[in-house]
Amino acid sequence: MSVKINSELLKNLAHLSRLEFSSEEEGKMLTDMNTILSWIQKLEEIDTDGVAPLIHLSESHNILRADEVKNQLSRAKALKNAPQKDSNYFRVPKVLE
Repeated sequence: MSVKINSELLKNLAHLSRLEFSSEEEGKMLTDMNTILSWIQKLEEIDTDGVAPLIHLSESHNILRADEVKNQLSRAKALKNAPQKDSNYFRVPKVLE
């Protein structure tokens, strides 16, 4: 199956995508899109029977470290250098009306 994008199809796609091309850009876009389609057609020739689809691009699983409590600050120590505090809380400027 050979698919080609012509100027009419490109203009329709551009309209749907809300894109505008100059005549020079339109020619380059036609060339680029037809090149991409030829690559896709080349990929369709490859026999993929028996090949499982990829779910992830790498074999890494859960590479994040586990959360561990370390070096906790006491409430008093955390509030010690606060510019403004109210009892056991930091005071910050109001951001919501």
